[in-house]
Amino acid sequence: MARINSRQVEAFRATMLTGSVTEAAKLMAVTQPAVSRLLRDFQALLKMELFERRGTGLVPTAAAMALYTEVERSFVGLERITAAAEEIRGRRTGSLRIAALPALANGYLPRLAGHFLMERPNLNLAFFGVISPIVVDWVLNNQCDIGFAEVPIAHSGLPSLRLPGLARIAVLPTGHHLAEKEVLEPRDFEGETFISLSAGSSSRHLVDQVFHRHDVRRVLRVETTLSEIMCGMVSSGLGVSICDPFTAQEFATRGVVVRRFLPRIDFEFSAVFPAQRSPSPVALDLVETMRKALVEFEDQDLGLHSAATGSLQPLPRAGEVGA
Repeated sequence: MARINSRQVEAFRATMLTGSVTEAAKLMAVTQPAVSRLLRDFQALLKMELFERRGTGLVPTAAAMALYTEVERSFVGLERITAAAEEIRGRRTGSLRIAALPALANGYLPRLAGHFLMERPNLNLAFFGVISPIVVDWVLNNQCDIGFAEVPIAHSGLPSLRLPGLARIAVLPTGHHLAEKEVLEPRDFEGETFISLSAGSSSRHLVDQVFHRHDVRRVLRVETTLSEIMCGMVSSGLGVSICDPFTAQEFATRGVVVRRFLPRIDFEFSAVFPAQRSPSPVALDLVETMRKALVEFEDQDLGLHSAATGSLQPLPRAGEVGA
């Protein structure tokens, strides 16, 4: 027994949409006789009259109108599948789970991710701000699609992409005497109350190493796991510190003055991905967007030449770097 085929259904739908066999043929990119034959076979298989000829045109019967409702539902479903595939190919749909160390999660990365999402209206996001060891653990256990963690990465088996490093900078309370200088060096911190990140962190180790190498003795009164707490303590007037530029930006208008620090101590981090599967295209797109933004941020010289205000220029947004 012959069966209905998709081309017959397509010819019926095209005729219903256009109101004529000639226009249906144009829509399907076939000849008019081909459409007439498809319609004739379709009606024969269904054993019902679908069109009545009125003059030079065709008028759908009541049966055709009822059938068209069902056909259109099927085609809408197919069109949705096609549209979804196009969204996926265009990397504008789906979901993305991100974990990022606090220095990035406290302002910079959420802003960049917000612009990234606005260009992809069907993409959903889950965003977590946690310390680097937890970032690595969550990615390792497939709880996140991408993580941003400070290097060195504790687990060497995770695929990773190193992102451009940015110089750490000095953070001072508003009105501090060191703010008179545009560039600070280790000897400027001799005897200063210093607020540190926790012992054992790679950031703490790098900063301490520089001061030890220059034989500078600071008054180490406070240590904390988070750069936000560190900058908050600085803004209180208690002391000074060396900080990543992302957190410093968030506090630049909240009682904190920033200055360049030499020798340069890079703040370095990587994007890490689950080992069990290839990184998703949208995750790689986000990394590339971030890489471009970081390069532009570095090229802008962090705005640290502005000693008069002591404030950082705004970090570039994703939409400003052609992302």
